[in-house]
Amino acid sequence: LPTDKTVKVLNILEKNIQDGSKLSTLLNHNNDTEDEERLWRDLIMERVTKSADACLTAINIMTSPNMPKAVYIEDVIERVIQYTKFHLQNTLYPQYDPVYRVDPHGGGVLSSKAKRAKCSTHKQRVIVMLYNKVCDIVSSLSELLEIQLLTDTTILQISSMGITPFFVENVSELQLCAIKLVTAVSNF
Repeated sequence: LPTDKTVKVLNILEKNIQDGSKLSTLLNHNNDTEDEERLWRDLIMERVTKSADACLTAINIMTSPNMPKAVYIEDVIERVIQYTKFHLQNTLYPQYDPVYRVDPHGGGVLSSKAKRAKCSTHKQRVIVMLYNKVCDIVSSLSELLEIQLLTDTTILQISSMGITPFFVENVSELQLCAIKLVTAVSNF
C-alpha cells in the first residue's frame, strides 16, 4: 500500500476515533423510560466500540514492520491516547471498581470498602469487550514507544495512563498491559 493511501486511511481512522472519544456510557436520564435508556446506551456503546476498533486498527498499522515515518501521525497517536484515557476513567474504572463510581443521586459518602462490598461483579458483555480492546490498545502503545520517538507531552499522557491502573481493583489484565507500557516509557 502506498504511503499516501496509508496516511489517508489513518486520517479517516482518526475521525472515527474522535466520534467516540468523549461519549459517556454511564447514562442516567431520569425522564427516559427503561427502553429509551437501553436504546441510547446501545447506540453510544456501538459508537464507542467502533472508535475502539479504529484505535486498534491505527495502532496496528503504525506498529507493523517497515512502516515509513509519514505513518506516525502525531494527531492520530494523541487521539488514541485521548480516547483510551477517557474511557478508562469514565467507563471502565467505574464498571470494574465501585470506588470510581459517582452516585447520580448525590447520596451519602461511603468509604471505599463499603462501596466495594455493595458492588456486583456482573459485567455487560459489551463492557468486557471494550475492556479487552482497551487492554490491546495499551499493550500496542508500548510497542509503538519502542518504534517511534514521541513528544514529551505525549509521553506524559502515556505515563499517567500507564500508572493509574495500579490504583484500580479488578483490572488485573490491564495492570499487566500497564506494566509493559510503563517499562517502555522508562526505556524511552
